[in-house]
Amino acid sequence: MLRLRNRPKPDPERPARRTALVAGVAACAVLATGTPIAYATLGSEAPVARATAVRGAEYVETRLFFGTERPDGGPDVTDPQFLAFIDRYVTPDFPRGLTIQDGRGQWRDSNGVVERERSYELILLYPASEARLRDPRIERIRAAYEKAYAQDSVARLDERTLADF
Repeated sequence: MLRLRNRPKPDPERPARRTALVAGVAACAVLATGTPIAYATLGSEAPVARATAVRGAEYVETRLFFGTERPDGGPDVTDPQFLAFIDRYVTPDFPRGLTIQDGRGQWRDSNGVVERERSYELILLYPASEARLRDPRIERIRAAYEKAYAQDSVARLDERTLADF
């Protein structure tokens, strides 16, 4: 009688792996042979890759995030107060337009406490060629809000983008 020693046990997943491998090889073969035939049926011209049309000019999108709770314990900034702030400090420097969105924010204050508050998001869009001119104006807006409403900070986010009007 013949005894087999240390023979590995059959792997139950082996047939599934083999099937997957055969299917993958077959798919590659079909794609490799089918692609030239498909192009041949389209006519004599070679296929041309077309890039998506690029629209718009280079702009900078600046987002400012204004909290409404005052760390000094004063009353929250109201909608009329915020809109008056926009009229006084933002509109003169950005007369072409802007967007204001209501939000809910969260951040860790200078004392390490996580604060949750109602907030405003101001979105400014301006030509990238004006970025150096606009930067000090935006910084004045941030400083004015921090001072007027006793805020620790006004967050700022800048992104280059394309815009078309």
